[in-house]
Amino acid sequence: MRIFGVILAGGEGRRMGADKAFVQLAGRPLISHVLDRLEPQVDRLLISANGDPARFAGLGCPVVADALPQGPLSGVLSALTAAASMGATHLVSTPVDTPFLPGDLVPQLLLAGEGSANGLALASDANGDHPATAIWPVGLAPALAAFLAEGHAKVTRFTEAHHAARARFPDPRAFLNLNTPEDLAAAEALLKGAA
Repeated sequence: MRIFGVILAGGEGRRMGADKAFVQLAGRPLISHVLDRLEPQVDRLLISANGDPARFAGLGCPVVADALPQGPLSGVLSALTAAASMGATHLVSTPVDTPFLPGDLVPQLLLAGEGSANGLALASDANGDHPATAIWPVGLAPALAAFLAEGHAKVTRFTEAHHAARARFPDPRAFLNLNTPEDLAAAEALLKGAA
């Protein structure tokens, strides 16, 4: 079994007013926080992003672009295809704006996936599901490609149709999405409180 990770950095960051990957949190780009959390848990890490891939050159991760940009699932599909070509069996996805991911994210997703028919599992906590933070067996790529080709793009529609299992996590702060300057300020305060 080879598990790759992908940081979904293809969003436009309209509410944040900037490319979210490079918004500063505690003096470091947001993507660096996510990379630090996910990289130790996977065999290899990819970045899903459109536009000039050179902006990620200093991170040492291959960048994959969407064939047809239709939201997060396009990034997942491109990364699944790339990961499969590099020998991966599974892909763990997470958005670029989730800097507090748990240290046991991948093993918990993998364990939950063992209880589903196809190995698909997503993160969940007391606040609900986090479908963009999930483990995807590379064998789901054709079904995902067909789903997108039909014009669908909603992550939950795909995960529900494929009976995704849930990996339950106790701390909802682990999946905080930083979408606005206010969210960023709250994350800064959270980090200062932990120091």
